[in-house]
Amino acid sequence: MIKKQSAGIIVFKIEANELMIFLVHPGGPLWQKKDTGAWSIPKGEFDDDENALEAAKREFKEETGYTISGDFIELTTIKQKSGKMVYAWAVESNIDAENIQSNSFTMEWPPKSNKIITLPEVDKAAWFTVDAAKTRINPAQVPLIDELAVKLKAK
Repeated sequence: MIKKQSAGIIVFKIEANELMIFLVHPGGPLWQKKDTGAWSIPKGEFDDDENALEAAKREFKEETGYTISGDFIELTTIKQKSGKMVYAWAVESNIDAENIQSNSFTMEWPPKSNKIITLPEVDKAAWFTVDAAKTRINPAQVPLIDELAVKLKAK
């Protein structure tokens, strides 16, 4: 069995002395009505021969349309419920959540209809306070937010 692994980036900013977290919402009919626990850091799968941080930057660009750079803070790798390992970094930036441009994917919808539709991989993005982000994000990713908050307080 091939192990699944993803690399992603938590973008953060400090606004009015409050830590704000940038999250994305998956596109497609399966996620359309889901909010709590459905959001994620921008991330995607990568191969063993690929540098994880470079993969995270690539995935960020694919899901948001923005090139990300800065002083990346490495975070502890987490394991999602699916068994997928997520390698993550955090970086401070001020992304315009209203104007993301995601790549797209195709899927058969409705199921067994033989109708193929094209959908955005990410249908929206938003900035959240830490508490709001922790209710919206995939629960397995909450430790990434917690670790980031601790590391920023230690600076």
